[in-house]
Amino acid sequence: MLSKKKKIIVIVSMVALLVVAGGLNIFLSLYNNGGDKPVSGDNSSQASFFDTYRVDRQTTRDQTILYLDAIINNEASSEDAIANAEASKLEVTTNMEVELVLEGLIKSLGFEDAVVTNSTESVNIIIKSKEITSEQAAKILDVVVTETQKDATNVRIIPVE
Repeated sequence: MLSKKKKIIVIVSMVALLVVAGGLNIFLSLYNNGGDKPVSGDNSSQASFFDTYRVDRQTTRDQTILYLDAIINNEASSEDAIANAEASKLEVTTNMEVELVLEGLIKSLGFEDAVVTNSTESVNIIIKSKEITSEQAAKILDVVVTETQKDATNVRIIPVE
């Protein structure tokens, strides 16, 4: 039998893998479909990408929070495991708030839609636009650096048609 501490480490590792797998799934679907253009003149596929991305991101986060809550509320969890789960939950909710603020601010710059992923090291911004000018990129970069205090070299802007 595994000790309680080992069981908690396994659960936390599984949660981390779930988050990584969800993120990779989203980014791979972006890159695999990034070159595709809609057959007709409508924008349904672009809107669908941004909507799908948000739904997938929220589903993954909801599942992560459920796992973390299970660790926090489990009487068999050690104090360290509970503290780690609470810290992870706080990080997830903080990232959610930062991403929501950044998405709103970027849309206020005149872009039709945007999704943001914020991690401890980097910020990725996917913009609904065929291309962006260096002036637009500078405005986006200014907003992101101001809100996150992250170095500009850790910010990636990806236009998606």
